[in-house]
Order: sequence, then structure tokens, then C-alpha cells
Amino acid sequence: MNGTPRLRSAYPSTPQKGNEQNGAEAAASLPRVPLPTLSTRQQDPQAPLIPFNLIDGPQQRLYVAFFYLGLTVWRLCDYYGLVSDETDSLWLFMKWVAIDSIFLYGLPGLKIPWLQWSSTSITMLFVGHAIFDAVLMFRIPIPLETWLIAFTRMFYDREIAVSERRVKPANVLHNASLILGKQIIHILPEGSATLNPDQTSFCVDSFTTSVNLPIQLNQTNPILIELLRVDLDTNLNETMTIHAKEIRRLKTLAQKHPLGRDAAAPRYLQYPVKQTGLYRLQRVVDESKLEVQRRLSDTLVVHCPSAHMRTVAETKCIGDLSNFYLQVDATPPINIKYSKLVNGQESGHAVLSIPPQSPMSPLATQRSSGALVTRGSVANVDVSWARSQSTGISLNESLGVSGSWQYSIDEVQDGCGNIVNYANHRLADTQKRHSSTIAAPLEQRFSVHERPRIALRGCDSQHPLRVPKGKSVRLPIQLSSTGRDIAEHGTHQISYLFTPSMEVLPNQEHGKIAVLEEFKLESHAAGHEVYEPGLYTLQSVESAHCTGEVLEPSACLLLNPPEPTLSIETQVIPDRCAGNSVGLLVDLDLTGTPPFRVSYTERRRGGPVTPRVVETHLLHTQLELRPAHSGHYRYEFQHISDAIYQEPRSLRDERLSLEQDVKPPASARFLDAYPARKTCIGEPVSLGIQFLGDAPWKVEYELVHHGRRQKRKIDGIENNIYTLTTDELNSGGEYSLALTAVTDKSGCKVSLEQETKIEVALQRPKAAFGLIEGQRTISALEDKKVKLPLRLQGESPWTVQYRNLGQAGESPVTKILENTNDEIEVKEAGTYEIVHVDDATCPGNVDAAANRFSVEWIPRPSVHVSESVAIELQQDRYVKKGICEGDEDAVDLAFTGTPPFDVEYSHHVRPERGSQSTSTKKFTAGINLASVRMETTEAGSHQYKISKLSDLSYNHNPRKFSPVVIEQRVHSTPMATFSDGGKTYKYCKEEEAGGENVPISLKGSPPFHLEVEIRHHSSSKPELVTIPNIESHQYNLHIPHRLLALGTHAVRIRKVRDVHGCQRRMEQGAPHVQVNVAEVPGITAQESRIDYCVGDRISYTLSGLPPFNVFYTFQGQERKASVSTTNFRRLAEKPGEFTITAVTDQRSVDCKAHTSITKVIHEMPSVRVSKGRTATVDIHEGGEAEILFEFGGVLPFEFTYTRSSNPPRGKKPQVLDTKSDISYEHTKSILASDEGIYEVVSIKDRFCAFSTQRVQGKSGQKLLT
Repeated sequence: MNGTPRLRSAYPSTPQKGNEQNGAEAAASLPRVPLPTLSTRQQDPQAPLIPFNLIDGPQQRLYVAFFYLGLTVWRLCDYYGLVSDETDSLWLFMKWVAIDSIFLYGLPGLKIPWLQWSSTSITMLFVGHAIFDAVLMFRIPIPLETWLIAFTRMFYDREIAVSERRVKPANVLHNASLILGKQIIHILPEGSATLNPDQTSFCVDSFTTSVNLPIQLNQTNPILIELLRVDLDTNLNETMTIHAKEIRRLKTLAQKHPLGRDAAAPRYLQYPVKQTGLYRLQRVVDESKLEVQRRLSDTLVVHCPSAHMRTVAETKCIGDLSNFYLQVDATPPINIKYSKLVNGQESGHAVLSIPPQSPMSPLATQRSSGALVTRGSVANVDVSWARSQSTGISLNESLGVSGSWQYSIDEVQDGCGNIVNYANHRLADTQKRHSSTIAAPLEQRFSVHERPRIALRGCDSQHPLRVPKGKSVRLPIQLSSTGRDIAEHGTHQISYLFTPSMEVLPNQEHGKIAVLEEFKLESHAAGHEVYEPGLYTLQSVESAHCTGEVLEPSACLLLNPPEPTLSIETQVIPDRCAGNSVGLLVDLDLTGTPPFRVSYTERRRGGPVTPRVVETHLLHTQLELRPAHSGHYRYEFQHISDAIYQEPRSLRDERLSLEQDVKPPASARFLDAYPARKTCIGEPVSLGIQFLGDAPWKVEYELVHHGRRQKRKIDGIENNIYTLTTDELNSGGEYSLALTAVTDKSGCKVSLEQETKIEVALQRPKAAFGLIEGQRTISALEDKKVKLPLRLQGESPWTVQYRNLGQAGESPVTKILENTNDEIEVKEAGTYEIVHVDDATCPGNVDAAANRFSVEWIPRPSVHVSESVAIELQQDRYVKKGICEGDEDAVDLAFTGTPPFDVEYSHHVRPERGSQSTSTKKFTAGINLASVRMETTEAGSHQYKISKLSDLSYNHNPRKFSPVVIEQRVHSTPMATFSDGGKTYKYCKEEEAGGENVPISLKGSPPFHLEVEIRHHSSSKPELVTIPNIESHQYNLHIPHRLLALGTHAVRIRKVRDVHGCQRRMEQGAPHVQVNVAEVPGITAQESRIDYCVGDRISYTLSGLPPFNVFYTFQGQERKASVSTTNFRRLAEKPGEFTITAVTDQRSVDCKAHTSITKVIHEMPSVRVSKGRTATVDIHEGGEAEILFEFGGVLPFEFTYTRSSNPPRGKKPQVLDTKSDISYEHTKSILASDEGIYEVVSIKDRFCAFSTQRVQGKSGQKLLT
């Protein structure tokens, strides 16, 4: 935009604040000019009064527009005050002329761009504002309505036609279809010949060995045709001659074609050629030995285009490039279309264009003529641009999705327009034609595989693998892929770097002698076994198709910890009394990886070998070998294992064995000292004692209770297991039984610290029922679980047996209770009795005075309806007497139970009309009686079903409650309405004797009694009409003529009553009808003529009170028109008979004034030249052509036609001749020998005329008289 030249008179361009984006471009294209100095810019006469750095140009123009809008609003306010207050007009006019002059002449001084107008423009604007001020302030009237109507008709001009629809008069008056067709006569030259006039493309290949070149012959009969051929490979030319014999054969073949049978049409000779080249029609000689005019046109015959794939390997990895070629052989410019499928889904189409190598190729530009080379001699012409060009196109695309990829060649097109479609090559005809091309590969397929990923799992430099020496371990390899969590199936080639543990650097890096090793992994679960300790680092991974990626962690350190070892030291444990050895204390020193497991054997002389195991997490621990029995013992340490070397390692080579002679001291202990023994009062207690040492034994013990100590001795115990039985324990409480000393055969007395507790119950357990509200009787809700209180004495838990005396023959129920005030849960009514009780230790007693408890049920609520004259029980439901709609009614209910009562009932309505409905209602009755209001607002059958009942004690239980059903019929209130409520019935003054019936619709049960009120508009007293015994639901009210007078009457229904006695009184404002008695209107035609033409306007004058309804028939169809004025006019849109049959006005819509005014509308005459089409006839000089005219209308016909010149394209034809003629038939033919365009400009028949020419602004049609 900034580079567009501007005129000197144009508006100056708007200054911009800054255009950094265009600044760099402008700086590169414009010469550097030094910036003006400050003084120079201040003296610029074009600078605005307000600098742009404060307010830019568009903002200044916006502020001026707002200021001008404010002045306009102020001006209109003054005008409004002038109209309402009658102020001085001259003063306001002078005020606004002065304001406009200051604003308009002062605006250029601001020097705002686009607002710097010339003095002439400002003066014209000022004069216009002054005129506008004068019109406003002096209130000069302006015919705006007339101007607006005229302006609107420029865009929307519609009239109502005789078919009662709005049409555009211009479409009826200027019907172009009345005159159709024209005939163009051309005088042909001597003859012409053209090679390939349609510029069809041709190509040859191994299957299409020849093509037919079309030669168009127009009005000539040649005897010799010469074709010039330029070879595309050598640029050499040759002349091909077609002699008369060959021409006759080609003509014979051309006549067999359907187009060749028309003698007037040009002939097409199909000349076969087999060689490629540029062909041109060089010379044509006709029968007169003269050369025929040739239209210069070149035709190329080239090799058919072909394309194929230069296929590459089909296996690819994700992320690789496709990197294959499309090989195309064709004449450039070439378009090749290919498609792509990814995993069976179409991924789009692409079109590649190959431009010609020669910039002079005419195929690369749009041809303006049929010549491909210069019009001169073609002797030295270069046609190398038309040779077939072999081009390879590289397609490199990233393969980002795994799966199957397929590229397919769909179509190839050369520069001549020859197209080979490979997409449909499976069709038989295409296979036959292009089988040689399809033999070459047309598809490139790829199988894109995922790349593998590898990492180590559970091992890194901080968490090495620990393996026993000589053992192997699988490297914890985890394989995956770029697209899924698991790797693809198949073999993977994996390499890793290994450094022995002695060569690993301190920073856990590989040493200089690191070795790269490779292995194949057949499956993900197979793994790779490694033996040598050292550092293993993954280097690469390859699948069967792709190289992969090594992820972290990739390094793993394999260690061989040292084997576990054991060393021992011993120390004898002596007996302090006899001085004998009682055992050994062994120190175990271990090396290896904890935890350790040491196994050894213990063997007593003459006894079996007993295996023993020691497990420890410590590197040093102690083992105490102290047998319980005397004898010679031998200990041998057999095996050792640790966390790494879990397979036990033999210690036999180290000969770690110990021997000792043991004679343990005497000892005794309770076999079951814990927990404390519990017993009943008055019973003894027996306890088992185990002795160690040499028999016989003597034991001393004591029994302590309440501070009293009883000592006892037992001698001569020979067995090592002895049962000690105490005396009867007759005092309740806690006893302590302690072993104080033991003496064996050696005579050494050993003090003991063995003690056990005996708890003796203080009393026998006891059971009884507790009290509920001071008694052992309870009233509970039916089927509710009742908890009966118990009072228990003794030690928890208690086992209680009880029974229900009302259920004879059943076994007692046994319950285990934990608390002294526990409860038993029952759900049956009756008397319950405690049978037996035991506590945790002893059997107990039942209190005979409190061993029974009675359970009773509270009665459930119920409801019933009292029968009376108005209600009675029929089968399983109550039926209440019917009632009228809207009357009050209720039913009384009586309840039994514990108030208040909650009642829920459903109200089901089957109305006389409409769909059924059900509603649910609830209420609460505070006493044993309640009244339920019956619903009478809707007529029909009503059913009330009490479905739920609950009281203070019971919730509703559907299994325990039987619903109560009450039915009642509500009769509908009769209804009487006018079938056409609000309608005004028209009575004509001349037709009073006939009268008219007013239809009334009644609803209810007949017979009906009806009362109707008739009131005249001028009378305040109504007339009443009573109609009894109406047996049907429809009644036609006949208003007596004695009650009607000239004018308007209001007819209203006062009340209606049916057979049930139900009555409805209508409200004062209920719908009513009116009866109007009025005069009849009239209609007369404004013109006395009967015949009209389509496009004329038919006008009538109406008499009466508008609006009017005009009834007429047109084309056998009755129509109705509404007219709001006394003039009725319709546009004659179609031909037919237009008859006015009746008319009504506002006073008497139904009182028709019957008449018969008939007008005949005639169709406009029409003419068809050459069957209504544009026909072109070619004749020779001196010949004649027939022009056929076909007329439509009423005989005779008079028409005018013209002959115009055949102008060049873009110019109007000129009328050369005008002639008139008369036809007394519907067809007429004339002969014409002059060249030109023949067409009809006017036509008229007996009644009407039409012309396509307008004379002095009048319509081109008229009625002939």
C-alpha cells in the first residue's frame, strides 16, 4: 500500500506512529537521507496543529466526528423545541449558520489528514448545511413519503394479480418468452481443412502401435493431402502424402460414423500414424486443383507416459527415511500422483510436478493457437522439448510409525495431456493396455520395526551382584521397545564391556584391559549367564532388523564374597556343690556374609545322634552346651553356610569336635505352672513335677494362703515325673504353691525357685432374671427382638440354658455370656425359664424366685369404614353414592391401635376424558376417628385405597395390613358452549324470513334443560328462551325472528342442567355469539369493455362500508379477495374468464350481493423462430435458407422482423433491415439469401400485441380494438 503512487489531488496518507516491521525493508530499498534538523521540522507548513506524537491522525478524525455528531444532536434538540415551544425561527437559523461556518471553515486549520478540503468543497458543504438549517428552522415541508414510495418501487414493485398472489408487473408486461428464437445465416467461404481441431492428445507404446489423427474438412472435397512430420529424436522432417484413393477410403469410413451422415456438417477423416513426431497439415488440394484454406494447427504424437518404482530393501526401522525413487518416462511437464497406506489406513495422496528441462517448451505455457512452433518453415525447428524424458524422483520421508507402509503410483500425466491411470490397472481393459508398464513395480512396501531398548534391572554400581565362587548368575537384563513396554519377539544381539574385578578402577570405571563380548538372546526369559567377577557394562543391542538404545542403569558389578569359616574355643562349666562338670561354654568366631547357619551333632554315649543348628547374625557368638542328663557327650561341627554360600560347606576337614563328661545337679520344676490353676471351693488340686539328677529324690514345698504358710516334704521319689496333690481347699481366694528344695542321690540339696498360682472361687455361680420397670413382664412390638436382663454371679464366661414354656418338647437354648448383667435376646412371645448355669470354673445354681420372665405383644393398628345409607360394602370394597362435580363430600374412618395414626392412601382417577392419574396423599389422625374429604373437582370414577397405616407403636407392615378400598362416581357438571364461540352470525335484511341456526355443544348426561339470554345492543332488558328435554349433545338454536331487530344482538347461555340434577350457571363474561342484521353492498366496473390482455389492469368501484370481500371465479376456480378501500383492481396475470360473483362489506360479511360481471383475459400472441432456438445455417454465396415462423394466439397475425449484422465478439449487432408481414395461419415460411441475424421484434393478433421495443417510454403491449 505504501508503494502505490498517489495523485496530487488525492488525500494525503495517514502518518504512522512507527512501522518497525517495514522499516528494515524500506532501509534496504531507499537511499540514506540525513534527518532534518529540529528547526527544519518546526517550520514544516504541512505539520498538523496537534502533533501526531500526542494524538495520531485516526484519533483526531474520530474526535472531529464525535464533535460533529454532538452538534447534530444539539441541532435536532433545537428543532424539537421549536416545534413544541413555538420559538423564534430566524434567530435559530442565524445561530446554526454561524456555528456551521465556524466549524467548516475552521476545520482545515487543524491540518488533520483527509480533512484538509479545498475552499470550493468547504463552500459547497456550507451551502448544504445552510439549506438544511433553513428546512429545519423554518419547518419547510418535504414530500418524503412520495420520495420514499418512488425509491422503494425501484427495488420492490409488486401488485396483486387475478390469482390473488403478488407478482412483479414487469415480469408480466415484458414476457421475453413470447418472442423466442432467431436464425443466423452465414455465407461460407470456399472451404477449409484443419488437423486435429479439438487439440486431442495422442501417444503410442508397445500396445497402442498407431493412433488416428482427425482431419476436419469443411465444404471441400480434397484429392490430395500432405502432412509434414518432424521427428522428435532427430529433428528431421518428412512429408507424408495422402492420395485420392486413400482419401476416398477415409471418407467411406467417416460416413459410417453417425456425425458423418449429415451432409451439412464438417467431415472428419481419421488418418492412422505409427511414429511419434510433430504433425502439421502442409497442403490440401480440392477437385478444382486449388489449395484449400488451412487452419494452422500442430499435433504431437509422443510416447505414452509410464512410471515405476526403483525398489529398495523393504525392512526399515522406526525413525529411518524411506529413501526410494520414482522413475518417470514421459514428455514434460509431468504430473505424477501417488498414494500412501500406513497399517492398512489411507494416509493421503500427493502430486509431484516435473517441469521441462527446456525453458522454450510451449507445453509449459498456455497455448493461444493451435501452432506449437513458429508459423514459418519448420525445416530447422528444434522439437527436443517434446522428447520423452526419464526422471528419477527421490522420496525421503521419516517412517515414524511401526507396521506396514506402502507407496503406490496412482496416475501419471505428460505435458500433452496423456494420462495413464495405474489405480485401476486391475481392470481387464487397462491390464491389456498397460501390461508392459505394470510389469515394472508400481508399489514400494516397507515393514517398519520398533527399535529395541535394553537396561539392567536391580543392579548398578551401588548395588552389585554377589555370587558364590564358581557359580554363575544371569545378568538382570530388561528388554523393551520404542513403541511398547516389552521387546519384540526374536533374537537380540547384545554386546557388553567386561573388566575383571582386580582391574576395575577405584571410581568403578573400566580398566585398560576391558574386553568387549557379544552374545545372542533368543528370548526375553532366557537371560545370559556370567561367571567371572568384575564390571559388566552394556554397550549395544540389535534385534533381527534394527539397532537399539542402551538405557540406564547399564553397568553392573559382580562380586565373589569370601567363603564362610568357623573357629571355636571352649570353657568348662563346673558344679558349685559337687565340683563336677555340668557343661561347656563354646565361643564361635565366624567370617563371611551374615546371617550364618552352623550345624553340629550331639551324641550321648550309648545314645542316638541328635542334630543341632545355630543361627546368628553376629560374627562372634557363644554356645552353651549343658545337657540335662549325666553322661559322656561328643559334639561335632558338620557344616556352615551364610547369605551368599547358602549351600552348606563341610567342616569335617577342620575336625572341629568337642567331648565332655557331664553330671548335672539335682533339679525339679512344675510341668504346667502357667497359667494359674482355677478350681472350685472345697476341691483339691493336682500338679505334675519333673525331676533332674539321680533318683531317688526328696522334694520340699510350701502352700501359702492369706499369709499362712504350710510346709511339706515328700521322700523316696523314684520316677522323674511325679504328681503332687494338695489337700481340699476350703477357703476361697489365691493360693501359692512353691517348690523350695530338692535332693537327689548325691545328697546335695539344691534350692529351687519354682512357683505356681491356684485361684479358688469364693462361692458357687448363680443366675436369675432382672427387672424391667419393677417387674418381670414386658409388652413389646410384634416380631421385635426383646432383650431380657440377667443377673449373674461367678466368673466369666457363663453358660446359661433357658427355654420357652409355651414351646413344649423343644430343647433348652444355650447361651455363652460374658457380663454379670448380660441379656438374652428373644423374638417370640411367652414365658421364659432359666434351666441351668455354669461359670468358667464351676457349676452353679438358679434363683427359684426369679427364674421366669413373661413377654407379650402390643396389638397392631387397624381401620374400618362405618356402613350407612350413603355407603355400603360390596365384596371387598366400599362403594359410596355418586355426587356432582364440585360438591362437597367426605367419608368417616374409625381406627384401633395407639394414636396418633399415620395414614397413606392413593387416589386413582379414571376421568371421563383424558388419561388416568394416581396421586398419593397422607394425613395424621390424632384420635381414633377421622374424616377424609372426597375429591369432586374432576368427573369420573374415583378410587381411594388406604395402603399404609401406622400408629405410635407400629410402622406400616404390608404383610400384616389389608388395604381398604373406597369407590365413588363423580358426575360431571353439564356444560353448554357455542360451537363457534365469539362468532358473529350475519343476517341479511332481505333474508330475514329464512333465519339461521346457532349450534350449541352440550356435555353431560341427557336430557338437558337449557336457558338462553338474547340482548339487543340498544336495550338493557334481555329476552330469555328456555329449552327443556334436549336429548342429544348437539343442539341447533333457532332464534325467533320476533326477538331480532336491525342491528347487533348478543346471545349468551345462562345455565344448563342434566339428568343427575347437576347444574352449571354460566358467568357473566362467558363466551357468547352475536347476531347482526345489516344491508348488502354493491360493485360496478370502471370500464365497459369485456376483452382484456395479459398485463392489463381490471378495475371496479365498490359501494358499502369497507373492508369488502369480493368473490369471483377465474379459470374455473372460485376465489376471494379482501379490499380495504372502495376501489378493487387486479393485474391480469394469466388468460382466462374473470367473473365477479358476489361482494360483502363490513356490515354484512355473510350477506352476499350476488352479481355476474364477466371479463375475458386473452393470452398475448407469441412467435417462435426456428422452433424457438438460435439456429445457425451456413449457405454458399447465392444460396437461400428457409426461415420458419410459428405463431400462437388468435388469427390473423401481423409481425415485424429485422436483419442484423453478425458482429465480432464484444460488439452489438446493427439493424440492417426491418420488414413487416401478415400471416393468416399459425405457421409461415420465408426464404432469405442475405447474411445476418433474423429475429422478430413485434407480434400482434386479433386482440393483443407485443413488442420487444419501447417507444416513448410506453409498454411494448396493447389491446387491439
